Amino acid sequence: MVKLYAILRIRGQADTPPDVEYTLKLLRLHKKYHLVIYPAEQPGLEGMLEKVKDWVTWGEINKPTLVKLFKARGRAPGGIRITDEYIAKAFAEQGIKDIEGFAEALLEGKLVLHKLENIVKPVFRLHPPRGGFNGSSKKPFNMKGELGYRGEEINELIERML
Repeated sequence: MVKLYAILRIRGQADTPPDVEYTLKLLRLHKKYHLVIYPAEQPGLEGMLEKVKDWVTWGEINKPTLVKLFKARGRAPGGIRITDEYIAKAFAEQGIKDIEGFAEALLEGKLVLHKLENIVKPVFRLHPPRGGFNGSSKKPFNMKGELGYRGEEINELIERML
């Protein structure tokens, strides 16, 4: 099993330093409440996360949350919703039949989401969290804030934002 990081931009574009904005652009986090998924072993990812830690939160996403994310917010190029039929047609050669199989292939490391952008959009546009944030959006997670690394607790936040 490969650890997949779900990286979510929490703060907006105002007063963002140019180097941080460039790193967020490289991560494809152009707007507030956009989410991307990358393998934790991606070269250079740790340094990028360290640079943007005051604008994003991230953690390891689990399979049930990943499946819900694809069903609720997954899009193909052209804004088409992702369905089991679409996934079965697009990944027929790999033997993937539905969204759950696709999520399993991502978690096993057989597929890498950001390299499939002509089949599945790598960015998920989410709503603000239901019930609001639990802490300040200007403090780190370990100091009762929302920013930075939060481990498995990213799943609960993502489910509130679907």
